[in-house]
Amino acid sequence: MSRALLWTGLVAAIAVPIAAMAESPFTTFEIALRDAYGQYRTALFQSNTGNADVTTQAMQALSDKWAALEGNWTTTPPPQYADDAGFPATLTTVGMVIAEASQQVASGDLATAHITLEKIRAEVGDLHIRNGMLTFSDRMNAYHAQMEDVLGLDLAALGDKAADVLAQDAAVLAYLAEDIAAHPAPEASDPTYAALVDALRQSVAAVQMAAQAGDLAAVTAAIGQLKPSYARLFAKFG
Repeated sequence: MSRALLWTGLVAAIAVPIAAMAESPFTTFEIALRDAYGQYRTALFQSNTGNADVTTQAMQALSDKWAALEGNWTTTPPPQYADDAGFPATLTTVGMVIAEASQQVASGDLATAHITLEKIRAEVGDLHIRNGMLTFSDRMNAYHAQMEDVLGLDLAALGDKAADVLAQDAAVLAYLAEDIAAHPAPEASDPTYAALVDALRQSVAAVQMAAQAGDLAAVTAAIGQLKPSYARLFAKFG
């Protein structure tokens, strides 16, 4: 089973909707984590723009938010992670990744910092998987993993099998896109949200249609639109 399907299949049945919980350490932590993760998305995006000054500011804000998270929760985990022996290590590891990426940004190596920051996505995702959590960001990460598989396909090397392989992979991507659409982000009332989700779904549909038509040029063009559509949704809500 692919990692993308693991994200949805393993924990979907036991995911706890955060919004349904009363104000408690459960929600207090998850809100703080989402806030820090939002700053992480900003830092990740900025590290890919080549703007060192803006990236430095984003990294400092991320470092501050994560330090507060560590300070408040490392020794007293919220109830949803109380039985997870790896919870403190996850917080510490993410803090170390942030420090490493910050040093890379300071030295002007934004490209390496961007790669380093990608580790945080997996750390937070694994934390949720271990503890039966499934959030909007986890669904976005599942889609991202499958999208990277599609982007990495060598269609020329696949030859006559290219259309069939792509159709199968795109079907998984479509499933994950619909899962995102069916479980809106906490900020879904934002007026830009619906259009960004629709653009994500449409980008996948275009790949499916091109694959069904067997048009390699159309397939290549459609695949090229997957990442921009994902990035716009991820940067603001993922």
